[in-house]
Amino acid sequence: MTALLTALFGRMPIGWLQLLHNRMRLVAALAGVAFANLLVFVQLGILGALNGTTIAPYALLNADIMVSSSDAKTLTDGSNIARQRLFQALGVPGVADGTPVFIANLDWQRPDGTTSTLQSFGLPSDAKGFLTAPLADVFGTLVLEDTVLLDRLTRGLPSGALQNVSPEKPFVLEANGRTLSTVGTLEVGGGFSADGTLFASDQTFLRLFANRSSGAPNHILLKVHDGLDPQVVVDRLRRALPTDSVKVNTLSAAAAADLSYQTTERPTGIIFGFGVLIGVLVGIVIVYQILSTDVADHLKEYATFKAMGYDQRFFLGIIFEEAVILALLGFVPGLLISIALYGGMSAATGLPMEMDAVRAGLVFLGTVVACIVSGAIATRRLAGADPADLF
Repeated sequence: MTALLTALFGRMPIGWLQLLHNRMRLVAALAGVAFANLLVFVQLGILGALNGTTIAPYALLNADIMVSSSDAKTLTDGSNIARQRLFQALGVPGVADGTPVFIANLDWQRPDGTTSTLQSFGLPSDAKGFLTAPLADVFGTLVLEDTVLLDRLTRGLPSGALQNVSPEKPFVLEANGRTLSTVGTLEVGGGFSADGTLFASDQTFLRLFANRSSGAPNHILLKVHDGLDPQVVVDRLRRALPTDSVKVNTLSAAAAADLSYQTTERPTGIIFGFGVLIGVLVGIVIVYQILSTDVADHLKEYATFKAMGYDQRFFLGIIFEEAVILALLGFVPGLLISIALYGGMSAATGLPMEMDAVRAGLVFLGTVVACIVSGAIATRRLAGADPADLF
């Protein structure tokens, strides 16, 4: 390692040798950096799971535009919208087709006494064109009363329970006093507000939720004619529909607004965002303590260098060398432990927690920057000090 750093820096790696001089302190420093990385990774993993589960339902919809109530913040928040807005929208130039969407949470009490919450969607049985494949391919089977599609990744569902589900061999469940036949499946997974997803025809949905009206869906999905810019049609719809009661966005814009609301206004997103900040601060404090102690232990050596004419950049170079080495060597165990922890948390909670290269790269870059900032703070005592004062 020493020879490699000597060749890399073109000089003796003073910072590395100083770290190596006290091996127990080096191990403690690496453990601290790894812990800070682990803390940041866990918070980012949970925040990423929140983002993923927020966007997942939108990925099931094949539409260009979403019309919602003006107070709707997410797919399930806000008031219902009058179905007559669909007919008004169909009269706007550029709108090719539309469908209402009904959404509600359904509590399913399983035979073992446990309960799963299913985010349930209801669409007309002939609206499969508003769903993405392969969901659209099986949605056409829901023409029969009380038939549904159930998420095979539903949290708490026994493994393999939906493995051979078909219209001829349905999986039966009871909810809200009705017996439902699962004739097909989809893959979404659990989230923070629901354990899984269920799709049904609008008629089955309205039987399940007797307090809901066919004239008041949650949202309206629209498609525009081929070749038209959806944003142009959005502008037309905003002029045609009453803006005090409805809002119109492209589907991608609606998903982005939902995600922004979940991460910046909902307590869950804010808490995990602060968790990331706390992890960074913990890392800075740990590395600062290590480097400042190292500077204090070698003040006489630094004073000698300063008396010989070495300037502040030389000392910064040594401390930055130590900081970067700590960042590199501390990041690796933090990353490996985080990957293992992601797997365990995902298996235990059903949340989509996966390590990706972008997240790992950003955390590594942040680790290096945090260590360099700590090093810069630790060398403040050397700046402008007289060599005699340092002995």
